[in-house]
Amino acid sequence: MSSPPVNELMDLWPALKIESELYAEFQRITNQNLPNTFYAELDRHLPRLMTLFRQKASKTGKTADALAEILKIHDEQEIHDIHTKRTTVLHCLPVYLREDVSGFFRTCTDESEPELESVAVGLLTVISDHATVQSPVHYDPVRISVIIESYAMVGLPRLGDAFLVIFGLIYALHLSYPKALTNTFEFIQKILLGLESRWW
Repeated sequence: MSSPPVNELMDLWPALKIESELYAEFQRITNQNLPNTFYAELDRHLPRLMTLFRQKASKTGKTADALAEILKIHDEQEIHDIHTKRTTVLHCLPVYLREDVSGFFRTCTDESEPELESVAVGLLTVISDHATVQSPVHYDPVRISVIIESYAMVGLPRLGDAFLVIFGLIYALHLSYPKALTNTFEFIQKILLGLESRWW
């Protein structure tokens, strides 16, 4: 028997659109406090990851060029707080792992209609500035929407929060990791959250 569409499940289980309820469900499944563990471990690894990404960006090749572009935008930011670093690292990680981020990270302006028909799992960054739509990273979005099966489920203010929600929904709804970013999500699962395997 095939599973019902995710939007139907969300209609039956609307609490999953509330962050606190989603985190409670994740804790029930994994015995893990998702936001506390994720941010504590991400912040602990930030300096080492930034060093790795900068070392790779100094070399030649497609991956190095893509990392260098993200890091250049990072370095040009006026504000360098923990949120800036988290956003940079979460954008650099799949690039460093040589994964194709084009289908997962989508960008549109708050006046345009995004094309989401083929997005199984992804993040849509909504921005107000038309000039920077093609930029690989945005530090001050209008919102970041979590996309599951072409539907915008939840809108969050920051990329880190969006990763938390998308990871929680994957567990709560028994979804597969996005194919193009399997290594990134396994890094989050195993290194940041210390979860050896998923139970489904």
